[in-house]
Amino acid sequence: MCKMDWFYRFLQWREEHVKEKTFILVISFFVGIFTAASAILLKFLIHTIQHLLMGNLALTGANYMLLVFPIIGILLSGLFVKYIVREDIGHGVTKILYAISQRKSRIKAHNMFTSVIASSLTIGFGGSVGAESPIVLTGAAIGSNLGRLFRMEQKTLMLLVGCGAAGAIAGIFKAPIAGLVFVIEVLMLDLTMTSVLPLLISSVTAATVSYIFTGTEAMFKFSQTEIFEIERIPYVILLGIFCGLLSLYFTRTMNWIEGIFRKLETYWKRFFAGSILLSVLIFLLPPLYGEGYDTIGYLLDGQFRYLTDRSFFYGSGNGSLGLVSILVLILLTKVFASSATNGGGGCGGLFAPSLFLGCIAGFLFSHVSNELGFTVYVSEKNFALLGMAGVMAGIMHAPLTGVFLIAELTGGYELFLPLIIVSIGSYLTILAFEPHSIYSMRLAQKGELLTHHKDRAVLTLLKLDKVIEKDFLTVTPGMDLGEVVKVIAQSQRNMFPVIDQKGKLVGLVMLDNIRNIMFRPDLYRRLQVSKFMVSSPAKITVDMPMEQIMRIFDDTKAWNLPVVDGEGRYIGFVSKSKIFNAYRDVLVANFSEE
Repeated sequence: MCKMDWFYRFLQWREEHVKEKTFILVISFFVGIFTAASAILLKFLIHTIQHLLMGNLALTGANYMLLVFPIIGILLSGLFVKYIVREDIGHGVTKILYAISQRKSRIKAHNMFTSVIASSLTIGFGGSVGAESPIVLTGAAIGSNLGRLFRMEQKTLMLLVGCGAAGAIAGIFKAPIAGLVFVIEVLMLDLTMTSVLPLLISSVTAATVSYIFTGTEAMFKFSQTEIFEIERIPYVILLGIFCGLLSLYFTRTMNWIEGIFRKLETYWKRFFAGSILLSVLIFLLPPLYGEGYDTIGYLLDGQFRYLTDRSFFYGSGNGSLGLVSILVLILLTKVFASSATNGGGGCGGLFAPSLFLGCIAGFLFSHVSNELGFTVYVSEKNFALLGMAGVMAGIMHAPLTGVFLIAELTGGYELFLPLIIVSIGSYLTILAFEPHSIYSMRLAQKGELLTHHKDRAVLTLLKLDKVIEKDFLTVTPGMDLGEVVKVIAQSQRNMFPVIDQKGKLVGLVMLDNIRNIMFRPDLYRRLQVSKFMVSSPAKITVDMPMEQIMRIFDDTKAWNLPVVDGEGRYIGFVSKSKIFNAYRDVLVANFSEE
């Protein structure tokens, strides 16, 4: 009790002596420290588990333990989530987008550590996913809960969620600019003078902490030995298109596979299906084990012979045809391995798979081009680097994130121009088929996605249950005109919903329509509601997104429309003027610039 009194006194002192903007900067600094610490811990746990499991496996042939490790990892992670967390913690970035648009940027406190535990078990034992999305959710949860601890308002909570996500990307990749750009492109937070400084502080702080504890070297060792020349630009454009099509394949295939897993009724069915598929794929193609960053390093260094270590295909990757065949198989099956990991109960994200696929795609594109003997030689390791940016830009719909992340990951700033070209090419290619990223498409379909479009963003934040008016008096089809007149005398409305015995809306009585007969007592017993009621121009259902509701208002030119549930039962009315008032309140509360 004394501690709480002390804390409340501190809050009061802070409100009196520290300006809000200054205090936000202080919180963003600590968010950066905590998220970087979480990222370092997660990487340590993953690498420790992988070293213990893989360190003693033979390199020169198949290893049957690769059939066992992924199953154990998914089982441990799944049981932890099912019986301890008791809440789905997968699809971390999607959860952040949902929290921003639908939960007032509030993320549950357990997300500050549960994703770290579950993803370290999943990836350490071989799950073919990345650690980045879980750590982004962890960072966002840290920002959200620190903000709630210090009683920050909703607009500030949204900013602190962004700070946590930026710090997570900066901390795990040692890429502060990429962290900032990720928040703008993927989380779709608007960059203003008020928000840019806290985001930068969190990103730079997290990256600095990572530098202190893990060194200042780039994540992937890359030295550009072949200068990029202008005549290679057509090849870069073609690579961008190839990456965009590969991103489309990955996105649609993953959605299809995850749909199959969702149809499996029980956890154990999903576990057996996912774990068996994953273990078989990893046994046949060991590069699918874990994040796949070792494979990226091999391709960037030209060490192709290591790709077939610990597999049936040991030694077969030395020749060009064998190498191409193995890389094509990996390219096609990675999406099945990643989907099986998450579908079976594992926890992980898509950053690492997109970098992994992009590196292979870029290398494969350039290698095949060179083998076919085209007039211009293209550097295989340069194009592997470009492919990483291209596939990330396509899958995440984030071309700038792809450019800056790859440049910071590898120190390949000399390739800035081709990185931009391939990222834009990939993004425009997939945009022609998929308007939303793999993170946001489900929320967009439900109308729950917050975007940079201010009108749509405000409508997304508006909740229908906050604007429903329920003070309309109802009538039934069997009522006569005299009874309706009595109802009108008790009401201040000029519209009366007509409901049947089951509570379903069957029509409306409009005061203007009966004004000429309501003062004729001789008609009171002769006319029933069913004779003079009219149909509603449209009905609003409780699950409709607000943007669709506004389109219905525009189409019908109505000012009031009835709201019904999924079975047609009457709930209330929603008016355009009420929505406009709520719109103005949300706009002022969440999007006004100071």
